[in-house]
Amino acid sequence: MKIQFSKYQGTGNDFILIDNRSKKIILSAEQIKSLCHRRFGIGADGLMLLEPETGFDFKMVYYNSDGNQSSMCGNGGRCISAFAKRLGLVGDKANFLAIDGPHESIFFDNSVKLRMNDVNGIEKIGNDFYLNTGSPHYVRIVSDLDSFNVVEEGKKIRYNERFKEKGTNVNFIEKKGNKLHVRTYERGVEDETYSCGTGVTASALISSVVNMFGIKDHCDIITSGGNLSVSFKKVSDQAYTDIWLEGPAEFVFEGSIEV
Repeated sequence: MKIQFSKYQGTGNDFILIDNRSKKIILSAEQIKSLCHRRFGIGADGLMLLEPETGFDFKMVYYNSDGNQSSMCGNGGRCISAFAKRLGLVGDKANFLAIDGPHESIFFDNSVKLRMNDVNGIEKIGNDFYLNTGSPHYVRIVSDLDSFNVVEEGKKIRYNERFKEKGTNVNFIEKKGNKLHVRTYERGVEDETYSCGTGVTASALISSVVNMFGIKDHCDIITSGGNLSVSFKKVSDQAYTDIWLEGPAEFVFEGSIEV
């Protein structure tokens, strides 16, 4: 079976995008894992199928690079929105369904802004935090983030007694000037990624919880793959609404591959 695909990246978080409006493409976990392999496949942090959905412009079906269907991916949501626009399915806005519910995208010249789901409930674990921004995220404030061993320390948390069964993403954050620097270990990829949209969102909210930048309704973030921003409305230290993730979502190349 020959499949047409497009490759997109959002601040270095890269994805394989497939137009599956016909619903004829069915991929096994092993096939997805092979396509995402950086030596023997196309190479990506994840794969997405764009499918039809009544009442929406499209449906986003997301798989991690391990081949398993996963929870919401923020950068993926921005990239599949850009993919839909390139296909001519949407104009200046998109309304789509993901595994965690409806999402809205707004397009600008060089960026895509994605509405994230409201957050209700942030757990404090010692000096760290745990919350769900469409995907589960653990957030730890550290110093000297540039030299921090994200993979080693991330694995300790992701595979600890509490999280080992279902896993969690782990974010390490540090304030530098007026920006938040974030590095993320992602479950399903089982490695550090250049960027993680739901992780950046979680990190921005925690910076607000601890009053890292004073009373603000937005946070500018630097990841290994580039810059993102998150805006929000704070209801309480446990609840945030009107959350938007914004940054670039860029087409890289397209092609076909035999599966």
